[in-house]
Amino acid sequence: VERARFDRMLGSQEIGTLITALGTGIGPGAVEQGGFDAGKLRYHRIVIMTDADVDGSHIRTLLLTFFFRQMRELIERGHLYIAQPPLYRAKRGNDERYLKDDNALESFLLDKALADARLTYANGDVHEKEDLRREVNLLREASHNLKRLSSVIPVALLEQAAIAGVLNPDPVRATAAAPDFATRLNAVSLPTEQGWVVSADNGLTLSRTVRGVAERYALEPSAMRSAEARWLAERATALAQRFSVPAKLKLDSQEPAVAGPATAYDRIIAHGRRGLSVQRFKGLGEMNPDQLWQTTLDPSIRTLLQVKVGDSEDAAQVFSTLMGDVVEPRRDFIVGNALKVANLDV
Repeated sequence: VERARFDRMLGSQEIGTLITALGTGIGPGAVEQGGFDAGKLRYHRIVIMTDADVDGSHIRTLLLTFFFRQMRELIERGHLYIAQPPLYRAKRGNDERYLKDDNALESFLLDKALADARLTYANGDVHEKEDLRREVNLLREASHNLKRLSSVIPVALLEQAAIAGVLNPDPVRATAAAPDFATRLNAVSLPTEQGWVVSADNGLTLSRTVRGVAERYALEPSAMRSAEARWLAERATALAQRFSVPAKLKLDSQEPAVAGPATAYDRIIAHGRRGLSVQRFKGLGEMNPDQLWQTTLDPSIRTLLQVKVGDSEDAAQVFSTLMGDVVEPRRDFIVGNALKVANLDV
């Protein structure tokens, strides 16, 4: 949309249908010749309704680019909105709940799981109810950062690196923490599966040989400088205070030991899922008509976000950088911000 020639854009059947439906015309020409006239808008609200996944976000971005470049006055007049369709439906018995995204699903599962839960750390700190909910925020962020950091190293091993402080962008500090990491790995391994060897002088490598079979994992130096690794390094002391030895997590009548934040958080989420049926909507087309009405269309309960432009020049620069046909500014933006990204969907 940003890079397309005006005539080619008008040749799109979808764009043509959209312009006809709005009734405003398009382009800088005279109104009587089909030029844009915001006063001819047929509807007070224009609602962008796309799927709640990454593909839907991409389509929404293209539509926002179109409106910003070709019909900005509609945005300035407050006519443009974004619908908030749910990504999940959670059902337990007769109780049914629609949830907007992954964060909403997690919050729902936590509400169910933490009602009677208790977490006891090695230092004697005990967390329950609202206090536990606040504590779980740390466990959740640690778990998410660990899982984003590496898809190769098992999280149960990588969380021990975070506790030991070996995920440090400073090679000297990482190397100093390597022996403690190896000790922790051996402590959480079966007696017949110990013998871990750790090196942190160029990235992070951990290896062992079990019954004659060599096992090796590696984390590249660039990953040690990532936003996830920095987040974990900044909280290494807090994690070590909590998990110097495995904590106790009470869920119902069980109280298993948990050796790290990701292990604890995964157990809590799994407990919240018990007896729950979760459906993920890949697209709005998967919903039944009554579901679509209940979640996205019903004016009495739907959620809409109004699109506003705070600074036109800044917004124009962002669209040009990310959506334009000049490669260099986009590449410079990606390179300059790559290590600041905390959550990337591709």
